[in-house]
Amino acid sequence: MTSEVGDLSPRWREARWGWWLAGTVVRVVLLLVLLFGALLVVAAAAPTGRTLSDFRAALKADRVTVVVYRASRQGTVSTDQPPAAVQPPSVEQPPPEAEAPDSSDSPEVVYALRWAEGPLVWHRIDQGPVSDGKGAYTFDRFGADIGDSEVRLVQESVRQPSWWYATWPFEIPPTLGMWWVGAAWVATLMIMLGSTPRLGNRWAWFWLFGVGQIGAFAFLLLEPRPLWHRYGRPPPERGRMRGGTGCLVSIVTSVVAAAVGGLLNLLFP
Repeated sequence: MTSEVGDLSPRWREARWGWWLAGTVVRVVLLLVLLFGALLVVAAAAPTGRTLSDFRAALKADRVTVVVYRASRQGTVSTDQPPAAVQPPSVEQPPPEAEAPDSSDSPEVVYALRWAEGPLVWHRIDQGPVSDGKGAYTFDRFGADIGDSEVRLVQESVRQPSWWYATWPFEIPPTLGMWWVGAAWVATLMIMLGSTPRLGNRWAWFWLFGVGQIGAFAFLLLEPRPLWHRYGRPPPERGRMRGGTGCLVSIVTSVVAAAVGGLLNLLFP
Protein backbone atom coordinates (compact mmCIF):
# COMPACT_ATOMS: atom_id res chain seq x y z
CA MET A 1 0.00 0.00 0.00
CA THR A 2 2.80 2.36 0.88
CA SER A 3 4.60 1.60 -2.36
CA GLU A 4 1.45 2.42 -4.36
CA VAL A 5 1.16 5.79 -2.68
CA GLY A 6 4.83 6.39 -3.28
CA ASP A 7 4.36 5.51 -6.95
CA LEU A 8 1.36 7.84 -7.33
CA SER A 9 2.90 10.83 -5.56
CA PRO A 10 5.47 11.71 -8.26
CA ARG A 11 2.80 11.33 -10.94
CA TRP A 12 0.52 13.68 -9.02
CA ARG A 13 3.31 16.23 -8.71
CA GLU A 14 4.02 15.93 -12.42
CA ALA A 15 0.33 16.42 -13.26
CA ARG A 16 0.17 19.51 -11.05
CA TRP A 17 3.25 20.93 -12.76
CA GLY A 18 1.65 20.30 -16.15
CA TRP A 19 -1.52 22.15 -15.14
CA TRP A 20 0.56 25.03 -13.75
CA LEU A 21 2.54 25.26 -17.00
CA ALA A 22 -0.61 25.18 -19.15
CA GLY A 23 -2.25 27.86 -17.02
CA THR A 24 0.84 30.05 -17.20
CA VAL A 25 0.96 29.76 -20.99
CA VAL A 26 -2.72 30.73 -21.25
CA ARG A 27 -2.17 33.73 -18.96
CA VAL A 28 0.83 34.92 -20.97
CA VAL A 29 -1.01 34.58 -24.30
CA LEU A 30 -4.08 36.46 -23.02
CA LEU A 31 -1.91 39.16 -21.50
CA LEU A 32 0.05 39.68 -24.72
CA VAL A 33 -3.18 39.91 -26.73
CA LEU A 34 -4.63 42.51 -24.36
CA LEU A 35 -1.42 44.53 -24.31
CA PHE A 36 -1.41 44.57 -28.10
CA GLY A 37 -5.06 45.68 -28.05
CA ALA A 38 -4.20 48.52 -25.67
CA LEU A 39 -1.39 49.56 -28.01
CA LEU A 40 -3.90 49.65 -30.88
CA VAL A 41 -6.17 51.95 -28.88
CA VAL A 42 -3.30 54.29 -27.96
CA ALA A 43 -2.15 54.49 -31.60
CA ALA A 44 -5.69 55.24 -32.84
CA ALA A 45 -6.13 57.93 -30.18
CA ALA A 46 -3.10 59.85 -31.44
CA PRO A 47 -3.32 60.08 -35.26
CA THR A 48 -0.90 62.37 -37.08
CA GLY A 49 -2.18 65.24 -39.20
CA ARG A 50 -2.20 64.80 -42.96
CA THR A 51 -3.72 66.46 -46.04
CA LEU A 52 -6.25 65.21 -48.54
CA SER A 53 -3.52 64.74 -51.13
CA ASP A 54 -1.67 62.51 -48.66
CA PHE A 55 -4.80 60.40 -48.20
CA ARG A 56 -5.36 60.02 -51.93
CA ALA A 57 -1.71 59.16 -52.51
CA ALA A 58 -1.88 56.49 -49.79
CA LEU A 59 -4.99 55.04 -51.43
CA LYS A 60 -3.29 54.86 -54.83
CA ALA A 61 -0.27 53.20 -53.23
CA ASP A 62 -2.58 50.62 -51.58
CA ARG A 63 -1.30 51.51 -48.10
CA VAL A 64 -4.69 52.25 -46.54
CA THR A 65 -6.39 49.44 -44.63
CA VAL A 66 -9.20 51.23 -42.75
CA VAL A 67 -11.01 54.52 -43.38
CA VAL A 68 -13.17 56.09 -40.69
CA TYR A 69 -15.23 58.95 -42.10
CA ARG A 70 -18.10 61.32 -41.49
CA ALA A 71 -20.26 62.48 -44.36
CA SER A 72 -22.95 65.16 -44.45
CA ARG A 73 -24.72 67.43 -46.86
CA GLN A 74 -23.23 70.87 -47.24
CA GLY A 75 -24.83 73.39 -44.95
CA THR A 76 -26.25 70.86 -42.49
CA VAL A 77 -23.23 70.52 -40.22
CA SER A 78 -21.61 73.38 -38.38
CA THR A 79 -17.83 73.53 -38.80
CA ASP A 80 -17.34 74.18 -35.08
CA GLN A 81 -18.62 70.73 -34.17
CA PRO A 82 -15.93 68.25 -33.16
CA PRO A 83 -15.10 65.75 -35.89
CA ALA A 84 -15.59 62.84 -33.46
CA ALA A 85 -19.33 63.59 -33.15
CA VAL A 86 -20.33 61.65 -36.22
CA GLN A 87 -23.63 60.43 -37.53
CA PRO A 88 -24.28 58.59 -40.82
CA PRO A 89 -25.81 60.83 -43.49
CA SER A 90 -28.97 58.75 -43.63
CA VAL A 91 -29.85 59.44 -39.98
CA GLU A 92 -28.70 63.04 -39.66
CA GLN A 93 -31.49 65.27 -38.36
CA PRO A 94 -31.69 69.07 -37.99
CA PRO A 95 -31.68 70.61 -34.50
CA PRO A 96 -35.16 70.55 -32.98
CA GLU A 97 -35.11 74.28 -32.22
CA ALA A 98 -34.46 75.35 -35.80
CA GLU A 99 -35.75 74.39 -39.21
CA ALA A 100 -33.35 72.54 -41.44
CA PRO A 101 -32.09 74.47 -44.44
CA ASP A 102 -33.12 73.29 -47.84
CA SER A 103 -30.14 71.14 -48.77
CA SER A 104 -31.84 68.64 -51.04
CA ASP A 105 -29.66 69.80 -53.95
CA SER A 106 -26.46 70.05 -51.90
CA PRO A 107 -23.88 67.34 -52.50
CA GLU A 108 -22.74 65.10 -49.70
CA VAL A 109 -19.28 66.01 -48.47
CA VAL A 110 -16.79 64.22 -46.26
CA TYR A 111 -16.67 66.20 -43.06
CA ALA A 112 -14.04 64.24 -41.10
CA LEU A 113 -11.56 61.61 -42.17
CA ARG A 114 -9.19 59.24 -40.38
CA TRP A 115 -7.39 56.29 -41.86
CA ALA A 116 -4.98 53.54 -40.88
CA GLU A 117 -1.93 52.40 -42.78
CA GLY A 118 -1.43 49.31 -40.69
CA PRO A 119 -2.69 48.59 -37.18
CA LEU A 120 -0.38 51.06 -35.42
CA VAL A 121 -0.20 53.91 -37.98
CA TRP A 122 -3.14 56.32 -37.99
CA HIS A 123 -3.57 59.66 -39.76
CA ARG A 124 -6.29 62.28 -39.87
CA ILE A 125 -7.22 65.43 -41.74
CA ASP A 126 -7.41 68.18 -39.14
CA GLN A 127 -9.80 70.68 -40.69
CA GLY A 128 -13.38 69.92 -41.58
CA PRO A 129 -15.12 69.72 -43.97
CA VAL A 130 -12.38 68.02 -45.95
CA SER A 131 -11.30 69.98 -49.02
CA ASP A 132 -8.43 70.67 -51.38
CA GLY A 133 -7.69 72.97 -54.31
CA LYS A 134 -10.64 71.49 -56.19
CA GLY A 135 -13.07 72.43 -53.43
CA ALA A 136 -14.99 70.30 -50.96
CA TYR A 137 -14.27 66.60 -50.94
CA THR A 138 -17.67 65.32 -52.01
CA PHE A 139 -18.89 61.83 -51.29
CA ASP A 140 -18.82 61.10 -55.02
CA ARG A 141 -15.11 61.95 -55.17
CA PHE A 142 -14.53 59.90 -52.05
CA GLY A 143 -16.28 56.88 -53.57
CA ALA A 144 -14.34 57.24 -56.81
CA ASP A 145 -11.04 57.30 -54.91
CA ILE A 146 -11.99 54.20 -52.91
CA GLY A 147 -13.09 52.40 -56.05
CA ASP A 148 -12.99 48.61 -55.88
CA SER A 149 -10.23 48.48 -53.29
CA GLU A 150 -10.54 46.24 -50.25
CA VAL A 151 -10.30 49.17 -47.83
CA ARG A 152 -12.51 48.71 -44.77
CA LEU A 153 -14.96 51.66 -44.54
CA VAL A 154 -16.37 52.64 -41.14
CA GLN A 155 -18.78 55.47 -40.36
CA GLU A 156 -17.97 57.15 -37.08
CA SER A 157 -20.74 57.21 -34.52
CA VAL A 158 -21.30 58.96 -31.23
CA ARG A 159 -20.60 56.64 -28.31
CA GLN A 160 -21.08 57.54 -24.70
CA PRO A 161 -18.22 56.21 -22.56
CA SER A 162 -19.30 53.53 -20.15
CA TRP A 163 -18.50 53.95 -16.47
CA TRP A 164 -19.08 50.35 -15.41
CA TYR A 165 -17.30 48.23 -18.01
CA ALA A 166 -14.22 48.55 -20.22
CA THR A 167 -15.18 49.53 -23.77
CA TRP A 168 -11.72 49.80 -25.31
CA PRO A 169 -11.41 46.09 -26.31
CA PHE A 170 -14.62 46.38 -28.35
CA GLU A 171 -14.01 49.61 -30.29
CA ILE A 172 -10.74 50.14 -32.16
CA PRO A 173 -9.62 46.47 -32.38
CA PRO A 174 -12.86 45.31 -34.10
CA THR A 175 -12.57 48.29 -36.47
CA LEU A 176 -9.28 46.78 -37.57
CA GLY A 177 -10.86 43.33 -37.80
CA MET A 178 -9.11 42.14 -34.64
CA TRP A 179 -12.13 40.85 -32.75
CA TRP A 180 -9.94 38.44 -30.81
CA VAL A 181 -8.83 41.28 -28.50
CA GLY A 182 -12.36 41.54 -27.13
CA ALA A 183 -12.57 37.76 -26.99
CA ALA A 184 -9.40 37.67 -24.87
CA TRP A 185 -10.91 40.22 -22.46
CA VAL A 186 -14.13 38.18 -22.13
CA ALA A 187 -12.12 34.97 -21.63
CA THR A 188 -10.13 36.62 -18.84
CA LEU A 189 -13.34 37.77 -17.17
CA MET A 190 -14.76 34.25 -17.33
CA ILE A 191 -11.58 32.83 -15.80
CA MET A 192 -11.84 35.33 -12.96
CA LEU A 193 -15.50 34.51 -12.29
CA GLY A 194 -14.78 30.79 -12.28
CA SER A 195 -11.78 30.95 -9.94
CA THR A 196 -11.06 31.89 -6.33
CA PRO A 197 -8.75 34.91 -6.56
CA ARG A 198 -6.05 35.29 -3.94
CA LEU A 199 -5.75 39.09 -3.65
CA GLY A 200 -9.44 39.99 -3.67
CA ASN A 201 -12.88 38.48 -3.91
CA ARG A 202 -14.80 38.33 -7.17
CA TRP A 203 -16.65 41.58 -6.50
CA ALA A 204 -13.37 43.45 -6.02
CA TRP A 205 -12.02 42.09 -9.28
CA PHE A 206 -15.34 42.75 -11.04
CA TRP A 207 -15.02 46.45 -10.18
CA LEU A 208 -11.41 46.48 -11.38
CA PHE A 209 -12.37 44.80 -14.65
CA GLY A 210 -15.15 47.31 -15.30
CA VAL A 211 -14.71 50.72 -13.74
CA GLY A 212 -10.99 50.29 -13.20
CA GLN A 213 -10.32 49.47 -16.88
CA ILE A 214 -7.05 47.65 -16.04
CA GLY A 215 -8.43 44.73 -14.05
CA ALA A 216 -7.80 42.19 -16.82
CA PHE A 217 -4.12 43.11 -16.98
CA ALA A 218 -3.70 43.01 -13.19
CA PHE A 219 -5.55 39.71 -12.88
CA LEU A 220 -3.42 37.97 -15.50
CA LEU A 221 -0.25 39.29 -13.90
CA LEU A 222 -1.08 38.56 -10.26
CA GLU A 223 -3.64 35.74 -9.97
CA PRO A 224 -3.53 33.12 -8.60
CA ARG A 225 0.16 33.90 -8.13
CA PRO A 226 2.40 36.47 -9.86
CA LEU A 227 3.59 35.39 -13.27
CA TRP A 228 7.21 35.82 -12.20
CA HIS A 229 6.72 33.56 -9.17
CA ARG A 230 8.57 30.25 -9.34
CA TYR A 231 6.56 27.03 -9.36
CA GLY A 232 6.37 25.24 -6.00
CA ARG A 233 7.01 28.39 -4.01
CA PRO A 234 3.73 29.68 -2.56
CA PRO A 235 3.26 33.45 -2.54
CA PRO A 236 3.09 35.21 0.83
CA GLU A 237 -0.28 35.31 2.54
CA ARG A 238 -2.08 38.66 2.66
CA GLY A 239 -5.57 39.94 3.32
CA ARG A 240 -8.06 39.71 0.46
CA MET A 241 -9.55 42.89 -0.93
CA ARG A 242 -13.32 43.14 -0.53
CA GLY A 243 -15.85 44.55 -2.94
CA GLY A 244 -16.00 48.02 -1.39
CA THR A 245 -12.23 48.41 -1.42
CA GLY A 246 -12.13 47.12 -4.97
CA CYS A 247 -14.69 49.74 -5.99
CA LEU A 248 -12.59 52.54 -4.49
CA VAL A 249 -9.41 51.24 -6.11
CA SER A 250 -11.19 50.94 -9.45
CA ILE A 251 -12.24 54.61 -9.28
CA VAL A 252 -8.63 55.62 -8.69
CA THR A 253 -7.37 53.53 -11.59
CA SER A 254 -10.08 54.87 -13.89
CA VAL A 255 -9.09 58.44 -13.02
CA VAL A 256 -5.48 57.58 -13.79
CA ALA A 257 -6.51 56.03 -17.12
CA ALA A 258 -8.55 59.14 -17.98
CA ALA A 259 -5.59 61.35 -17.08
CA VAL A 260 -3.32 59.35 -19.37
CA GLY A 261 -5.88 59.72 -22.17
CA GLY A 262 -6.07 63.47 -21.58
CA LEU A 263 -2.30 63.70 -21.66
CA LEU A 264 -2.24 61.91 -25.00
CA ASN A 265 -4.78 64.39 -26.38
CA LEU A 266 -2.61 67.27 -25.21
CA LEU A 267 0.53 65.79 -26.71
CA PHE A 268 -1.20 64.81 -29.96
CA PRO A 269 -4.07 67.31 -30.41
